[in-house]
Amino acid sequence: MKALVVRLDSDGDVLTAGPAVRAVANSAEVTFLCGPKGRQAADVLPDMTEVWQWACPWILPDPPEVSKEEVDDLLAGFARFDVALVLTSFHQSPLPMALLLRMAGVRRIAAISVDYPGSLVDHRIRPGVDLDDDQPEPLKALRVAQAAGFTLPPGDDGSLRVRTPPDTGELTGRTPYVVVHPGASVPARAWSPDRCAEAVIALGEAGYRVVVTGGPDEKELTSHVAGVDGLDLGGRTTFPELAGVLAGADAVVVGNTGPAHLAAAVATPVVSLFAPVVPASRWAPYGVPVEMLGDQDAPCRDTRATHCPVAGHPCLNSITAADVVAAVRRLT
Repeated sequence: MKALVVRLDSDGDVLTAGPAVRAVANSAEVTFLCGPKGRQAADVLPDMTEVWQWACPWILPDPPEVSKEEVDDLLAGFARFDVALVLTSFHQSPLPMALLLRMAGVRRIAAISVDYPGSLVDHRIRPGVDLDDDQPEPLKALRVAQAAGFTLPPGDDGSLRVRTPPDTGELTGRTPYVVVHPGASVPARAWSPDRCAEAVIALGEAGYRVVVTGGPDEKELTSHVAGVDGLDLGGRTTFPELAGVLAGADAVVVGNTGPAHLAAAVATPVVSLFAPVVPASRWAPYGVPVEMLGDQDAPCRDTRATHCPVAGHPCLNSITAADVVAAVRRLT
């Protein structure tokens, strides 16, 4: 049996699809369709035959124009599959993708859908009826797989996983260490750079060696945060290498962004600096010890804001360096 699993948004979203992928791979050959913002995460998920990438015009925040040629290519590729899982967040519709899959002749399609799907979805899960919409994203994705008849193999606990990361000892130096990852996918989810820098200093004074991580476009941020007290790895790791750095840490201090889920996928405890613009019940790091910091009842709660709508960003900037040190101590 050939199966397609679709998750078209970002790295963290793709990582939460991992348990569902393993369930499907237990009895089928799996191809994963991701977007450009989720490709590096898709490439480290285990149990997949191949990864396809497509910039989806109804998912991406900077969507491309709809291209008939690209859609025709998708339909030709989709024709090989017997079953498809369309995985989405609560604010995304699976129905455009379901329509394309049905046009290509895919016989069985499973998805969570608020809207009536007609003949487009064979295995429909209704939020608030067939499942608790506030449960963690990995469980929701796994529920879609189960609706299509797939189950995890015996002994698989459903946690997040990635392929074994490379040894990054040459990058990080001696252990133990704590990682501080100051960046976030959107500004509303990021602790301020100055507060991050204060936390690095405070962790050092508390006896922890600190490694600061970030992407190639975050080198200025990580340099500021690391200062003279932390080891700055900003822009110096590939995604698999970042997984290795996180796997070697005693704990990771990070906002609600992809590396938080990557830390969970390598079984590292997380101090989660979580802005409540989306629900922590759905998006907190899954399956590892977590210390949640941040005012979850702040005025920005459930707004899905990308920029903080409240002056001073109080939901996160009320967190102090001492709070972070105490949380790290509780985890380590």
